[in-house]
Amino acid sequence: MKIFDKYIIKKYLFTFLTMLSLFIPIAVMIDLAEKIDKFKEKEIPFNDIINYYYDFVWYFANLLFPVFLFLAVIWFTSKLANNTEVIAVLSSGISFSRFLRPYIISASIIAVFSFLAGMFIIPKSSLRFNEFRFKYIEKKNERRTTDLFKKINENEYVFVSNYDPVRKRGTNFSLEHFEDNKLKFKILSNSIRWIEENKNFRLFGYTKRLFNKDNERHISKSRIDTIFDFKIENLSPVTYKAETLTYSLLNKFIEKERLSGSVLINDHLLVRHKRWSLPLSSFVLTIIAVSVSSFKRRGGMGINLTFGITLGFIYIFFDKVFGILVNKSTFSPALAAWLPLFVFGLLSIYLLLKSRR
Repeated sequence: MKIFDKYIIKKYLFTFLTMLSLFIPIAVMIDLAEKIDKFKEKEIPFNDIINYYYDFVWYFANLLFPVFLFLAVIWFTSKLANNTEVIAVLSSGISFSRFLRPYIISASIIAVFSFLAGMFIIPKSSLRFNEFRFKYIEKKNERRTTDLFKKINENEYVFVSNYDPVRKRGTNFSLEHFEDNKLKFKILSNSIRWIEENKNFRLFGYTKRLFNKDNERHISKSRIDTIFDFKIENLSPVTYKAETLTYSLLNKFIEKERLSGSVLINDHLLVRHKRWSLPLSSFVLTIIAVSVSSFKRRGGMGINLTFGITLGFIYIFFDKVFGILVNKSTFSPALAAWLPLFVFGLLSIYLLLKSRR
């Protein structure tokens, strides 16, 4: 490795870490200013707050690391260009592709770290971060609570239109039992509730319909206590569960959720796709940043930084928009995770070819 390569790699990694060290404390202070009244109101222990902000740092850095990386590369490459260092290197006979090599090596280092952190470190921090947030800060949106459907075993499916996780109560409950692909009986009730002291379910407005070929029989009761082959909390999964699992556990969880017909399966698949697409964004954003900032421009570094901030947040914006589409519709999670990277990849190729001329 030549002195030039070591110089660029050192500049790349140092500037990236500097960006993180500058912006993360600002994010912590903004978040603290927003939540300090709630911390006082709920008398949250100081150690819990410290642990929350430790996890917040990992969560925030993982969320916005593409922007930090993009700005870091544009910043120090623009300085090299303004000092005519880039021109000197390229005038010495080094091709633009060779000039790009230490940037790709640096991006590889960050991509590997991002991959390992996303697989093994971020999930644990995400678990503690979300548990704190929903325990002390937010009381809503922790769980999906409407139109819940689940396969509880090989033969039975359950549905509730609404679920209250605090009271452990669901409304418009139904259970369908199949044998040899034929409906054998169906249980309907206006509401279902878990009775903790008795360890059973209580159904109100209970009706059971039994089917035997062309015959149908009804059994109705105003109230009945019974047991089922599922836990009441399994009806309403925690929305952030997939984010808190390491990769091997995530694969097992997704397979289990797929078999049960979980309404959140697309959200879980999106999390898994992003575990791979986010590290790879390091290469695409690095190529774009080098291509747009390696030559002097009228307006200097300010123009490059403005372009970098705009493009970085456009990437984050589309990433979030596609995530919302997956959550609110049947939009493909694979497409949501990889389409922004694909579009920016095409842009990086175009800018690279333009720069090489």
